[in-house]
Amino acid sequence: MVQRGEFLYEGKAKQIFATDDPANVLMIYKDDATAFDGTKKGTIKNKGIVNNRVSCLLFKYLEKHGVETHLLTQIDDRNVLVKKLQIIPVEVVIRNVVAGSLAQRLGQDEGTALAGPIIELYYKNDDLHDPMINEYHARVMGWANDEQLRQIQMQALKINELLQAFFDRIGIILVDFKLEFGVYENRVLLGDEISPDTCRLWDKTSLEKLDKDRFRRDLGKEEEAYQEVVRRIEAELK
Repeated sequence: MVQRGEFLYEGKAKQIFATDDPANVLMIYKDDATAFDGTKKGTIKNKGIVNNRVSCLLFKYLEKHGVETHLLTQIDDRNVLVKKLQIIPVEVVIRNVVAGSLAQRLGQDEGTALAGPIIELYYKNDDLHDPMINEYHARVMGWANDEQLRQIQMQALKINELLQAFFDRIGIILVDFKLEFGVYENRVLLGDEISPDTCRLWDKTSLEKLDKDRFRRDLGKEEEAYQEVVRRIEAELK
């Protein structure tokens, strides 16, 4: 039985608590939904339950294919036990299709397939709205060293390859997604979550959005979209 200890941190989508083991923490998923750096706020019913389930399933899938993650045990619908990482404050975004800010920045039509994956780095800082950076920023500012940067980009590409193929099998286009990494016993591990909150997921046939863009763009039916994603993942992995 995991004992929930001291409250450590609350983010937009999760709360983090200490446990009786200093090497592990308890992560609790919330139903809160935010967009545009927190300027838009709301709730998606059962979002936390779906995101916890999706993330645990995908992390277990990645672990089977050689990607080491922070996941230890899914305790219940909203609670998951994970290794306590020293978070590297460099978020990694992998893009396979032009969408969102990439379309705006480059003046490209949303939905244009890219010839290969694009990796973007962002400094993880809410107060500064997570500005885009490059490897020189990360290295000189001390946020990550050369080996850590090499590891997170190498792992990001491997994760993208695995998940693109996985989602393709369940009729979903993995448009883009965000990853976070941290250090645990001198190893770089995948942390945080992979879910409809952190990915752009489009139905292969209809191109219907099955992710948080439904909330961002006031499309409605957010709960149904999230439930459809978990339904397809569970059907593939059963």
